[in-house]
Amino acid sequence: MVMSHKNDPSIKSERWLSAGLAVTIEADAVLRELLLPVHRWLHTLSVRNHSEHTLTAYFAGLNQLALFLRGKRLTWTRCDKRQLAQHIGQRLDENKLALASVQQELSAIRHFYGWLIEENLARINPTTGYQLKRSPRPLPSIADVDLLTQLLDQEIPDTPEQARLWLRDKAMFELLYSSGLRVGELVALDMADLDLSDLRVRVTGKGNKTRLVPLGVKAAEAITRYLPHRHLWVEQMDKALFISEKLGTRLSTRAVQQRLKVAATRAGIAQNMYPHLLRHCFASHMLSGSGDLRAVQEMLGHSDISTTQIYTHVDFAKLTQVYDRAHPRATHAQSDSDAS
Repeated sequence: MVMSHKNDPSIKSERWLSAGLAVTIEADAVLRELLLPVHRWLHTLSVRNHSEHTLTAYFAGLNQLALFLRGKRLTWTRCDKRQLAQHIGQRLDENKLALASVQQELSAIRHFYGWLIEENLARINPTTGYQLKRSPRPLPSIADVDLLTQLLDQEIPDTPEQARLWLRDKAMFELLYSSGLRVGELVALDMADLDLSDLRVRVTGKGNKTRLVPLGVKAAEAITRYLPHRHLWVEQMDKALFISEKLGTRLSTRAVQQRLKVAATRAGIAQNMYPHLLRHCFASHMLSGSGDLRAVQEMLGHSDISTTQIYTHVDFAKLTQVYDRAHPRATHAQSDSDAS
């Protein structure tokens, strides 16, 4: 498949390319020609507002397959399932890539070939029917309720500056645990997303999907105590809910991560604390208390319920109690009836 350079921007200007990689590709005529349709595809995704992180990851995976094809003197249209399997095996065995990383590369290849077919630049997608065996999903680490109480109910710091920051930080951590937010969702919140009277928050999650999530009373109280400080700190009418005291603008995810570690250390907590752990705790504690998988899925913003199901391991003792009470052949239920 030969493609013209006309109307294609200089490779050096592509934002998914590092400067060093751009120079390497420019110097390799065969590789440059192979990558032209990849750049065209990524430009279409860029127009559709795909993130720079996604574009960079897609390019990295397709560049590896392009290098493989160049070595075999093949083009995109001559890459069949056998060639693809050879390339994937090489990435796993020789390059020692993690299975999850290879899954991501395979996803990029699958979507790219779908676009080639739409553009009548290819007729067959070699990824069709090709699957990697998934590794078991690691179970999330969970902190117990007592540990979260130790974090969230710690004494307010002595110094005025640290006390002000703690009011904001406590509001953030209460909200993460109260509503199960991702840290990116937390920092993206605007004042308009918060409804303190009806105790709910509007969250924009993955894929730009919006969901309404209940807001706990303790989180609402903590936010109410923080808001007067926010109004003093904010600069340039920034709409963000959580503001940097120094900058007066929206807080970064990195700042939230750092502040949580500071708070955990001050509370005397040895366990590694990170924002996503509070989301895990929300999910597992909600499930152990309610058993309503669908409701928790909705609140977490999971598109696939299998993602939510990883939390069902958390309270096996409770599950056993339910089983024992409900199942007619359960051992303990039988023992109880015998005893009576």
